[in-house]
Amino acid sequence: MNGGGWFHLLPNASANARPLDELWWAMVGLCALVAIGVFMAMFVFCIRYRKGRPADRQLAKETLPVELTWTTVPFLIFMGVFVWSLTLYARSRTPPANAETIYVVGKQWMWKVQHPGGQREIDTLHVPMGVPIRLTMTSQDVIHSFFVPAFRVKQDVLPDRYTQLWFTATQAGDYPLYCTQYCGLDHSKMGGQVIVMAPRAYARWLDENDTGTSLAARGAALFRAKGCSGCHGANASVHAPDLDGIWGRIVHLANGSTVKADDRYIHDSIMLPDKQIVAGYAPIMPSFSGELSEGDVLALIAYLKSTKPGLQPAQEGTKQ
Repeated sequence: MNGGGWFHLLPNASANARPLDELWWAMVGLCALVAIGVFMAMFVFCIRYRKGRPADRQLAKETLPVELTWTTVPFLIFMGVFVWSLTLYARSRTPPANAETIYVVGKQWMWKVQHPGGQREIDTLHVPMGVPIRLTMTSQDVIHSFFVPAFRVKQDVLPDRYTQLWFTATQAGDYPLYCTQYCGLDHSKMGGQVIVMAPRAYARWLDENDTGTSLAARGAALFRAKGCSGCHGANASVHAPDLDGIWGRIVHLANGSTVKADDRYIHDSIMLPDKQIVAGYAPIMPSFSGELSEGDVLALIAYLKSTKPGLQPAQEGTKQ
């Protein structure tokens, strides 16, 4: 199924699509109701009080009940819309704990997709139907924006930062993917498709495209190849933090503050190592900016997520 046409003609292909459509149509109806009421009042007054009509033109005295009614009723309506929209926004920004994570890198002018199992795609994203999907996204160069109209999801994709969106696809089919942030010469060509498959078909697709190396395994190889294990390993001669089980932990910094070791922290620790120095360690780690791609950093993050304290070569920050 291909999404196309005007907004109201798009398929409702995700769990969040219909609630958002209902809010949109409610807003359209509310605005239409107000507009019709205003214009009807205008026409009535234009006819009743037109020149030559023997109508009573004395100003009516204002009454408290009338004042309260036309003030309170609109306020309650708009507060109801606010709470409704805020609830949908919170839902759209809070992925379920069991959501499957897929990594996306925007680059002039393509979308590079990496699955946890090592499968890679360009300008195509395969996902299973009925399974919550969390997209962790970053940009290799400039600001892009990931937009799937049929899912009613859109999120800016920024360089040196991680943003995310999530959805649960409810209809199998092919749906257009667009970049909606002007990103240079071939911005209009930066598109693709999201292919929603039945769970069994998706499992077969994963098997058929299995590279034999998961994203975490690729990150482990990079961890060794780039010399990270030489400093952050258990037997390293350099005084550097142990990284096993680092992801999700609280890291104490040299300036007395603390930070959670999430995707952003690990990314900055690799690309901007002087930004947040771990307490008790000297700032001697070199920056890998320009040496590692954003895809490489995502692989390293996947590897560090897979480690546990006291196991593999590598904690307390990718700091030195």
